[in-house]
Amino acid sequence: MKNLEKTYNPAKSEDKWYNYWLENNYFAPREESETEKGTFSIVMPPPNITGQLHMGHALDNTLQDILTRWKRMQGYRSLWLPGTDHASIATEVKVVNKLREEGIAKEDITREEFLEKAWEWKEEYGTRITNQLKKMGSSCDWSRERFTLDQGCSDAVEEVFIKLYEEGLIYQGDYIVNWCPSCHTTLSDIEVEHQESEGKFYHYKYPYKDREGQITIATTRPETMLGDTAIAVHPSDERYQDLVGEKVIVPLVNREIEIIADEYVDSDFGTGMVKVTPAHDPNDFEIGRRNDLEIVTVIDEDAKMTEAAGEAYAGLDRYQARKKVIKDLEKEGLLVKIEDHQHNVGECYRCDTVIEPLISKQWFVKMQPLAEPAIAAVEESDINFVPDRFSKVYMNWMNNIRDWCISRQLWWGHRIPVYYCNDCDEVMVSKTEPETCSNCGSSNLRQDEDVLDTWFSSALWPFSTLGWPEETADLESFYPTDVLVTGRDIIFFWVARMIFMGLKFQDQKPFSDIYIHGLIRDAQGRKMSKSLGNGIDPLDIIDQFGTDALRFTLITGNTPGNDMRFREERLEASRNFANKIWNASRFVLMNLEDFELASVQKEDLKPTLADNWMQSRLNTVAGEIDKTLARYDFGEMASSLYDFIWNEFCDWYIELLKARLYQDQDPKAKLTAQYYALNTLESLLRLLHPVMPFITEEIWQKLPGTEGTIMRAKYPQQKENCLNSKAEEKMELIMNVIKAVRNIRNEMKVNPGRRIKALLTAPESKIEILKEGREYIENLARIKDLTIGGDELERPDKVSTSIVKEVEVILPLAGMIDLDKEIERMKKEIKEMEFEIKRAQGKLNNEGFVNNAPADLVEGEKQKLKEYQEKKEKLIERQKELAK
Repeated sequence: MKNLEKTYNPAKSEDKWYNYWLENNYFAPREESETEKGTFSIVMPPPNITGQLHMGHALDNTLQDILTRWKRMQGYRSLWLPGTDHASIATEVKVVNKLREEGIAKEDITREEFLEKAWEWKEEYGTRITNQLKKMGSSCDWSRERFTLDQGCSDAVEEVFIKLYEEGLIYQGDYIVNWCPSCHTTLSDIEVEHQESEGKFYHYKYPYKDREGQITIATTRPETMLGDTAIAVHPSDERYQDLVGEKVIVPLVNREIEIIADEYVDSDFGTGMVKVTPAHDPNDFEIGRRNDLEIVTVIDEDAKMTEAAGEAYAGLDRYQARKKVIKDLEKEGLLVKIEDHQHNVGECYRCDTVIEPLISKQWFVKMQPLAEPAIAAVEESDINFVPDRFSKVYMNWMNNIRDWCISRQLWWGHRIPVYYCNDCDEVMVSKTEPETCSNCGSSNLRQDEDVLDTWFSSALWPFSTLGWPEETADLESFYPTDVLVTGRDIIFFWVARMIFMGLKFQDQKPFSDIYIHGLIRDAQGRKMSKSLGNGIDPLDIIDQFGTDALRFTLITGNTPGNDMRFREERLEASRNFANKIWNASRFVLMNLEDFELASVQKEDLKPTLADNWMQSRLNTVAGEIDKTLARYDFGEMASSLYDFIWNEFCDWYIELLKARLYQDQDPKAKLTAQYYALNTLESLLRLLHPVMPFITEEIWQKLPGTEGTIMRAKYPQQKENCLNSKAEEKMELIMNVIKAVRNIRNEMKVNPGRRIKALLTAPESKIEILKEGREYIENLARIKDLTIGGDELERPDKVSTSIVKEVEVILPLAGMIDLDKEIERMKKEIKEMEFEIKRAQGKLNNEGFVNNAPADLVEGEKQKLKEYQEKKEKLIERQKELAK
C-alpha cells in the first residue's frame, strides 16, 4: 500500500504531474471511437505576447480549465485551444523602446529589419505567458497552439479581407479618426479611454464681417479655432434665425466663415452657437459633410500646428499653441472669460497620450450589414450572455455601431493585402503581389504600407485557429465552440466582432454561451494597477500557497459578472482546505494496509446507516455540482465542495468510520468501513479534480484500484438508486443530537476526554432512529451511559438540557461537573463581566469619547456592553439553577 507523506508539498507535486499529463498527451481530445458523448470546445482569449500573467489571466484560465476538465471527465472529446495575440500597437511600442535602448530609431532601419527585431521579441517573450499559464495547471492542447500571425491565421485574415472587399463591405475613404500622436496610428473608438479631467472653457469673440458687433463662442480647445470653417446654430432656435447666412471673421487668421443651421446643435447648451472645425472633431466632421464645408487641417500627426494654422503658430506643439492663441486673443481684446470645466478627455489605451481627431485616408468595414445578424443572434437567444445583463451592453453598442476603421500605421501586424499601381493609381486586392497592373500592365507596383487592426485577426479566432479557410477535421468537429469565458472589458473589442465574423463566414454562431466574469480587486476594493502598486503576481502566490489553493480561492465567492476582492486570508483558508483533504486521504490510506479491493465481494459488505448516508450525500452533491457548472456558478460549486468535503466527509464520516476501522472483532464491519472510505474518497477526488488538479492527482496515484490519470477518470454523476432521503434524515437528527451534547459540554467546560451520562427523550417515531444511532452518539459525544426513551424516563434533579427536533437532550450535572467548583467559577466570571460592564459604561458616558472617537469605535463599544450584559444574565441564571 502506498502511503502519503506527512504533509503535502505543492512545489514537489505540480511540475511532476503537469509534465506527466503533457508526456501522455492527456490534454488532446479523445478519439471519436473512445466516446459517444460528442464534443466540447473552448478557444482561449489569446493573451498578448507583451504580457505576463496577472490575476485576471489567472481567473480567466482557471474558469476555462474547470469547464474543460469537467467535460473531459464526462467523456466529451474536449478541446481547449490555446494561443497568443501579436498585439500590433503594444508589441511595436515594446520593440521601438528596445531599439531605442540600443541607440536605434525605428526611422533609421528598414521595415524588414524592424520585423526581424519584432519576431526576435516574439521568440524571446512570446512563450513567457504560456509557460506561466502552464504553472496554473491549464489543460490546453498545446500541440494545437496558435499565434495570430502564424501562416494559418494570416491566410484566414487575407481571405476575409478579400471577400469583404469584393462584396463592397471594405472600402477606403477620408474620414476623421482617433489618432495617437505617440504611437503614430489610428485607434478605433473603443481603443480610446476617456478620463475625467480638469479643464477650461474659453469664451471669445468672432467679429461680424458686414455689420457691427460680434458673437461669443466657448470651447475647450481654442487652438482648433484656427481651423474653423463655420459657426452653427439649431434651425429652430428663434434667437439666431436672422443670423443664418451672415459671415464672421475667425480671429487671428482672419478667415471669413458663415453662420449655418444644423440640427446637431444643442440650443440649450452654452450660447446655443458652436464653432465648426471639420478636420479636428468627429461631430464637426459630420456637420461639414452635410453642409459641404471646407476642411482646414491645423494640427498634424505629431500633434503640432501646420502651416494652415498661420505663420505665428506653425510648428508649435498643440498645448503651446493653445497658450499663444489665448494670449493673442487677449491682446486683441477678443477674450471674454475663462471658466474651470470638468470634461472627458480621450487617451490612447496603450500609452495614455491624449488622442487627436484627424482626417485621414483609412480602410473601413461597413458595419450595418454585419451587425444585423449579430444583433438577431442575441435577441433570439441563439447566443446567451451569462449573466444576461451584459446582453444589454452588447445590444446598445451594436445598435449604435459605426463603421470600423481597420487600418493602422504600423509595421508589426497583418499587412493590408492591397497593391497600387504607381503609374495609373489602380487598386488591386490580392493575397500575393501581382506581377503587373491589371489596368495598364505596368510592373511599377507598391503594397499598402498599413497593417490591419489587431482585433481584425482576433475576430476570426474561433474558426481561424481550427484551420479555416481549409476544410479541416478540427473545424468540422469543434466549430462552433461551446462557451467563451472573458472579461466585460472586451465585449466591444472582441466578443461582438467574433459574433459577426463567425456568422458571416461560417453561417453559424462562434459559441453558444458567453460567460462574463468580473475584475479581481484588492482587499480594499480597488482595481489592481501599477500606479497603485497593489498588483499581485499569481506566480508569487503559487510559490507560497500552491496552485490548487490559488485556483480554489479564485472561485470561492465568485458570482457571474461581479468583481471580487482578493484577500490573503482566503488563500490561507484554501491552503488549509488542501491540507484537510491531504490529512483525510492519508488517514484513509493508512487504514487500508490489509485491504484488497480486488477480493471484495458485495455480499461481504454490511453498509451501516453512516455508509448509506454518506453515499446519498455524495450523490446529492454530485447532482448539485453538475447543475452549478451547467449554469457557470463557480462560486456555488466551491461552496458545495468545501462544505461536503470539510464538514461532512472529514469532520463526520471519517469520525463515524473510526470505531469500525480500529476493531478486529467483526472483519466484515471493518471491510465495509474500508470499502466505503476508499469509495467515497475516490469519488470526492474526482469531484474536486477540475478545481484542484494537482493534489487530486497526487492522491489518486496512491489509491488502490485506480488506473491512469484522474483527468480521464469518469466524473461522478448522480445515481438515483444511491439517493436515500431516509438515511439523510436519520443522520441529520443523530448529528444534531451529538452537536447539542457537544455544545453543552463546551459551555460547561467539561474535559473533552471525559465520558458522561445522557438521557434522550423523544416521540416513538424518533426513538428507533436514536437507538439505531446509539453507537455514533456514544462515540462522538463521549457518552458512557446513554438512556433512550419517551416521557416515562425519570429525570435527575440538576440537569442541562437542549431540544433538537422533538428530541430532548438531558445531561445530568452530577458526575459531569463539580457543582461547588462550577458555582465558584461562575461567581468569578460574573465579577469579571461586572468590571467590563462598568468600564464600557464609563467610556460611553464620556461625551469626549462619544463625540470625538470614530463612529465604528463607539458602535463597537456599545456592542461589547450589550454582549457583557447578556453574558452576565446567562451566568446568573445558570448559577441559580446549579444552586437549587
